[in-house]
Amino acid sequence: MRFDTPATTNPIDQLKVIGQPVNRIDGPLKTAGMAPYAYERHDVAPNQAYGYVVGAAIAKGRIASIDLAKAKASPGVLAIVTAENAGKLGKGSRNTATLLGGPVIEHYHQAIALVVAETFEQARAAANLVEVNYTRADGAFDLASARNSAGTPKPGFGGPADTAVGDFAGAFAAAPVQLDATYTTPDQSHAMMEPHASIAAWEGDKLTVWTSNQMIAWAAGDLAETLGIAKDKVRVISPFIGGGFGGKLFLRSDVLLAALGARAAGRPVKVALTRPLMANNTTHRPATIQRIRIGATREGKITAIGHESWSGDLPGGGPETAVSQTRLLYAGANRMTSMRLAVLDLAEGNAMRAPGEASGMMALEIAVDEMAEKLGLDPVEFRILNDTQVDPEHPERSFSRRRLVECLRTGAERFGWSRRQAQPGRTRDGRFFVGMGVAAAFRNNLLTKSAARVRLDGSGTVTVETDMTDIGTGSYTIIAQTAAEMMGIPVEKVTVRLGDSTFPVSCGSGGQWGGNNSTAGVYAACVKLREAVAQRLGFNSAEAVFADGQVRSGNRSASLAQAAGAEGLVAEDGIEYGDLAKTYQQSTFGAHFVEVGVDAATGETRVMRMLAACACGRILNPKTARSQLIGAMTMGVGAALTEELVVDKRSGFFVNHDLASYEVPVHADIPHQEVIFLDETDPISSPMKAKGVAELGICGVAAAVANAIYNATGIRIRDYPITLDKLLDRLPEMQ
Repeated sequence: MRFDTPATTNPIDQLKVIGQPVNRIDGPLKTAGMAPYAYERHDVAPNQAYGYVVGAAIAKGRIASIDLAKAKASPGVLAIVTAENAGKLGKGSRNTATLLGGPVIEHYHQAIALVVAETFEQARAAANLVEVNYTRADGAFDLASARNSAGTPKPGFGGPADTAVGDFAGAFAAAPVQLDATYTTPDQSHAMMEPHASIAAWEGDKLTVWTSNQMIAWAAGDLAETLGIAKDKVRVISPFIGGGFGGKLFLRSDVLLAALGARAAGRPVKVALTRPLMANNTTHRPATIQRIRIGATREGKITAIGHESWSGDLPGGGPETAVSQTRLLYAGANRMTSMRLAVLDLAEGNAMRAPGEASGMMALEIAVDEMAEKLGLDPVEFRILNDTQVDPEHPERSFSRRRLVECLRTGAERFGWSRRQAQPGRTRDGRFFVGMGVAAAFRNNLLTKSAARVRLDGSGTVTVETDMTDIGTGSYTIIAQTAAEMMGIPVEKVTVRLGDSTFPVSCGSGGQWGGNNSTAGVYAACVKLREAVAQRLGFNSAEAVFADGQVRSGNRSASLAQAAGAEGLVAEDGIEYGDLAKTYQQSTFGAHFVEVGVDAATGETRVMRMLAACACGRILNPKTARSQLIGAMTMGVGAALTEELVVDKRSGFFVNHDLASYEVPVHADIPHQEVIFLDETDPISSPMKAKGVAELGICGVAAAVANAIYNATGIRIRDYPITLDKLLDRLPEMQ
């Protein structure tokens, strides 16, 4: 199905199942411990052996020698894989560094060997006996030091490196009110609960991998490319994923090494990365340095806005696209954005929940607050004053839906923003300075094709098959709701099968695109199935009504079970998008409001209240959508207050590479979170009239916390995370 005209009335609009707060259908499996995650698949391949990864102990250089004799002689060892005996390997198109290093070392903890043994303990013990001598080379590990050597990245996912409209420099110089400030965000870890883990088994020249991966088709293609075999010889299975946040978008070393280890040992092998390897061997959100300049009239109209960002990655990598939202969020006739990329010899920088916007809004939304203060304007009103209904860089292109102003006003009213004291440090509660902060939320609505297969059997049950994944987002549930709505049956009559590369290729889970695109693909497949049902029954498909397990046309009716018959019916289709995305700018919007208390003696920040008001198309399931929002809001609190991968700038690795020292928020850190969804549909986005929500919720949260801390204390922090040491010696006196 090609979607190139706005959606009109269709079966989804019935909202009998879609739009309802249906419980997660995978919930009972997970709460009972019965959902099969990758490392726990003891049933899928007999006689599994265990692999343990050896990571490089230097960040850059070469392996001078590697001695495996003691490890090979260790009890239970079946095989040891290194670059010397792995055979010729390619590199997947989506990998920046090679997944099996040697003799060249590209980053710290790059995998250099896999020890395979009968038990995990034997593999780990033997891995500690591998003796490696290195020749170190000097590396670049500090973004600030490498900033001046940064180059212009190639156009990519975030668009061109530079954009310009009007005369930014001249307009900024002439502006009566100006802001010129620099902000920094640190390297961050995905820190998902489930580690990167895989089981691999060969049957002749065919490879099956049970793994934890967000993008099944990408994984199968890149694994085949790396091994130098045909893609149809690779099957990837990933029905349940214990969190990803973008860290499992791409093929990682656990998958490749499990496959190589299984081939070397002649039996299935399972591999899980240890937590330190997850920090230094996989991807992370890269640090940024961001300079923001805003010029405005004394009345508060932005006349010039410029945003420059510097980030780093390995050779061949890409930038953190932190200027993305600035190209679209606020009006202003004279504009400039710029991204620069430095070469750093740290582990690969790549996508982490809302890549680009999450980092960019950590800076932009503080800058907007600072500008509002210079102008003597309320921060909410300043944002509203500079709203735009068209793409500021391409004014001929309007937004499909843009209700940022309503989000700001609705959120402000519900949160009690009018009670905020404009002068910092004026509100106290016992030993706490109390303050409120606001930030806009913005994330683009990304469109990508997605397909599904639907089967109707003689019992009237519909089975959906698609390689879409569920990373904790509720894919099983919302796909079941879509099929149920389309076919006129209850959710209980739908079976959903996900995460298998033998199924039709979906959009996968990433970029906030999963919910809208994957359900649109299921919608398209169900349209074909409805046509097949009508044809078999001799009904006019345009007039047929599907409800309560029945199909009605005129004065005739029949059950879905009758239509299926003994042999059943199968239909397959997908959604493909035309030029609507070029004609209209599609984005999601929101407003975050936060209240904090800052301890007058210790500088400890406590988040006391949080609220998000969001406009993101039709909400397909308000319960799972809210869950996505509050999870993202929680991550935003972590980004504001605690999360930082600390770089050892001498040796080139992340020091705090475990969950004990990389601090993420826990339940006690997070108060009640309120989420408001504006009643909205967007017929430009898809037949579902929905958009993504999973990443919108993190965008702007950290800045809202920072702005609340400023309102509480009068201390403006521009370098994240906002830890006690940055506040302690600057706190006002408690009177």
